[in-house]
Amino acid sequence: MSFPSIKQVRAFVVHGGGADYHDQGSGHWIDDHIATPMSRYPEYRQSRQSFGINVLGTLVVEIEASDGTVGFAVTTGGEPAAYIVEKHLARFLEGARVTDYEKIWDQMFFSTQFYGRKGLVVNAISGVDLALWDLLGKLRQEPVYHLLGGAVREELQFYATGSRPDLAQKMGFIGGKMPLHHGPAEGEEGLRKNIEELAEMRARVGDDFWLMYDCWMSLDLNYATRLARAAQAHGLKWIEEALNPDDYWGYRDLKKNVPKGMLVTTGEHEATRWGFRMLLEMDCCDIIQPDVGWCGGVTELIRISAMADSRGVMVVPHGSSVYSYHFVITRHNSPFAEFLMMAPKADEVVPMFSPLLLDEPVPVNGRLKLPDTPGFGVRLNPACTLHRPYTH
Repeated sequence: MSFPSIKQVRAFVVHGGGADYHDQGSGHWIDDHIATPMSRYPEYRQSRQSFGINVLGTLVVEIEASDGTVGFAVTTGGEPAAYIVEKHLARFLEGARVTDYEKIWDQMFFSTQFYGRKGLVVNAISGVDLALWDLLGKLRQEPVYHLLGGAVREELQFYATGSRPDLAQKMGFIGGKMPLHHGPAEGEEGLRKNIEELAEMRARVGDDFWLMYDCWMSLDLNYATRLARAAQAHGLKWIEEALNPDDYWGYRDLKKNVPKGMLVTTGEHEATRWGFRMLLEMDCCDIIQPDVGWCGGVTELIRISAMADSRGVMVVPHGSSVYSYHFVITRHNSPFAEFLMMAPKADEVVPMFSPLLLDEPVPVNGRLKLPDTPGFGVRLNPACTLHRPYTH
């Protein structure tokens, strides 16, 4: 089969209309009093937007083939990432074959290594890589999960991340992951409140429903150990991203310290095979949670997952909607998926990227069968305003 070459790469940001999926404001559970690395400062404790979690915004990458077919993807990074895509990364794609995603990834990563390696630059690389896979699926008229080897199960099953696991249980999810509300700076009273909240939720959902704590990099080893041990009585399934993501030694010790049977999970803010190699070789966790929009895209996630599989470690990607669903359904060591509850009160199932994406599937009764729509199976909403801040 003859494929067209890549004609142009374009990078956009979202302007207004509620389409920026990082812009949940006052009253949204995601922006509530949640433990973060900034919780040590009282003035930045009540709202994550107060310390700037929303400053970058959404990045949309489009890749157009010479026959006019367009693939696209959505991730984070906003204008700084758009600059990197347009001014640096585009040169490695335009004129190249669509099927050369391995070579393209290699060139994008190593050409930016002197100022990248993780964070914003790898977010930009991830957006380009995902758009390339979307384009490849559209050209082949196949969903991305077919390109990744095909589904190994009939449907996905989900746990829900949100402030109301009791409501998630009624919606058919297999578990509920709650945000931790109080960090070390709030002392013994904060720790007590965390455990009381867990105990109250356990009483609501019964003994068989999974409950987990998302700590969002906010704890130290001592506090995380005490939290895990106190939470054992209330059946906490796992403690997630408790420490600074660069503290591999702390994660190694935390995994040794938690009660038997409790899982330690992390990796949402890790990137590339080299970062995950550290987590795996140092035996830092039981589940790794790469975000496909931040870790290097599908091309890199394939490598990360293979490393984890060889060590018997599960891979449960962070959020990411269709971009992770198409991967999870093709891997035996990804037995379930995360669904991020985007409704302000976590009381209904709504698409993660709404209104920016159209046709975005959502689980029903905690389960989802992926459609056979080419690419990732979603469309950009023409009613949303995109701005291209840079050209090359």
